[in-house]
Amino acid sequence: MTETDGARFDPLAALRDETDDAAPEFDVFLHGMVFLDIIFTGLPQMPRQGQEVWAQGMGSCPGGIANLAVAAARLGLRTSLGAAFGDDDYGEFCWRTLAEQEHVDLRASRRYPDWHSPVTVSMAVEGDRNMVTHGHREPQSATELIGRPPRSRAVLLDLDPAQPIGGGDEPTWADFARQEGALLFADIGWDASGAWDRGVLRQLEHCHAFLPNADEAMAYTGTRTAREAMWQLADLVPLAVVTQGPDGAIAYDSSTGEEAAVPALRVTAIDATGAGDVFAAAMTLGTLAGWPLAQRLAFAALCSSLAVQQVGGSLAAPGWGDIADWWARTRSCPDTGAYHRSMRRRYAFLDDFVPAAHDGAVRRAAATIARLSDA
Repeated sequence: MTETDGARFDPLAALRDETDDAAPEFDVFLHGMVFLDIIFTGLPQMPRQGQEVWAQGMGSCPGGIANLAVAAARLGLRTSLGAAFGDDDYGEFCWRTLAEQEHVDLRASRRYPDWHSPVTVSMAVEGDRNMVTHGHREPQSATELIGRPPRSRAVLLDLDPAQPIGGGDEPTWADFARQEGALLFADIGWDASGAWDRGVLRQLEHCHAFLPNADEAMAYTGTRTAREAMWQLADLVPLAVVTQGPDGAIAYDSSTGEEAAVPALRVTAIDATGAGDVFAAAMTLGTLAGWPLAQRLAFAALCSSLAVQQVGGSLAAPGWGDIADWWARTRSCPDTGAYHRSMRRRYAFLDDFVPAAHDGAVRRAAATIARLSDA
């Protein structure tokens, strides 16, 4: 990570009251599995049986839930993570990178002797990615590991039908967080079984926001378009956001009565790994800061577009320095076409943040087990 000698930019500084002992200690709390990600890029093709293929680039970084933790921390959110770490060199690298380089709080995490850290090898070929993963079940359940999480303004989590929020005999760590006043920002994974059980959406009554992609949203709601899915979800949760990849994103916030849509930015996408995590972190920041919905959605689209132009999950997550660099280029671009005029108008609100962010600008990292990253 590169940053100046100044203090890190705090986009939520106006909300802080350091004299209030009851104030949340963190902006975001997360739980999930941390992987060591090893990324190969510049492959001419996937190797055939018995063939060795040389990659032009390589990088390594913490992955899995670490993608989301790093995305939030780079945007200036005070971030805490509860996760299992192995006591092997892989786990030590991930722990050190998150704690020392990315300033993610790990007090709710734990090292487990003789537990093999999960590892994913990702190979990017022709704009797609192929992955091989090795891992084992965590030694403890999330609630056994975390207990009561530290007080946070927001929690980002995936809906889990096996441990539903507000639906079990015993409260989960997420229930404890909600009782302490945290806003729950939920996502959901792809249902490989094809069942798409709508019952899992009952958990949304305990959440503030839901941020599925269009395919997931339509499958769970049984609708034919992303907008129809958004409307159904908006009846279940205050903030319904549906991401549409290259078609942008749409959202409705019933708590403010706002509806917004944003197109995707024109970029050359290299690796989409972690782009959804970056989008979610940016939406969380804008919501906690009280930005208008259109600005929240535009900011999230910008951050995810900056991420997909780089390689490798948490390696690609942008910081305020990267955002400031993009805005400077966009403002000074001589192109007077409609697209560039639209960009300058849509993102004019960044003028309120970029000057303050400049002195403590965090930029993308180059975390790698090797001394240098070629990714």
